[in-house]
Amino acid sequence: MGQVEGKIALVTGGASGIGAACVETLAREGATLVISDIDDAGGNALVATLEAGGRAAIYLSHDVTDEGRWREVVGEIERRYGRLDILVANAGIGLMAPSIVDMSLADWRRQTAVNLDGVFLSVKYGIPLMRKSGGGSIIMTSSIAGLRGSATLAGYCATKGGVRLFAKAVAMECASRGDGIRVNSVHPGIIDTPIWGKIRPDLVGGGRNAPIDIEEMGRLGAPLGRVGKAQDIANGVLFLASDAADYITGTELVIDGGITGGAIARSGPLAARRADA
Repeated sequence: MGQVEGKIALVTGGASGIGAACVETLAREGATLVISDIDDAGGNALVATLEAGGRAAIYLSHDVTDEGRWREVVGEIERRYGRLDILVANAGIGLMAPSIVDMSLADWRRQTAVNLDGVFLSVKYGIPLMRKSGGGSIIMTSSIAGLRGSATLAGYCATKGGVRLFAKAVAMECASRGDGIRVNSVHPGIIDTPIWGKIRPDLVGGGRNAPIDIEEMGRLGAPLGRVGKAQDIANGVLFLASDAADYITGTELVIDGGITGGAIARSGPLAARRADA
């Protein structure tokens, strides 16, 4: 307990899914949380839950593509707390298309605006306050889709690959200035979050229209044989945010149950379960 005690943390897209798990975990470990999202009901409900448990948190309604709102959000953090120690640039969307030629320019630009412009704005406005604070940790949420290509997700891959290299470049800038700011990216694999309920099943299920079975996807797709949980990602974010990671910058933390590690031949109970499926 207390791994980030006394620190001020901003989590974008913090009202649900991986973002909410990061919020809850950082709060449990002693940080004061600023939750940023467009889901006002979810964000305020999460603040109420944290406060009921004796944790400090506020919610700020925030579209991460709005530069003017970024000025206001960071200004509010400075006014209230005078510092910013942890920035989790987590807000993102995933848009699938049967083929890249079927993707509209509007959807391409919308996804890029949230997934790349939003991350750019987070550091543009977050870093100056972090520098005033004497340093800090920036964690950008990418994906295993930022490490390898995926059919139907070309646009998403482009944004998440961009986040990965953007994190490295900003890490090198901060290191060259000696400002005490570390920058890393996290790369989730198949994680059980509400986003799967918004994806068309025919685009991931070989033309089937049956609901997506995320448990089955994790069991068959991940070498560890199970779907990941939002808490798995939050644990990695906590590590990168804490002083335990004070010699880690410019790298990626992959949390995917072994998916990007390679392929395996199943044996034992997992093989039997697959045969019975």
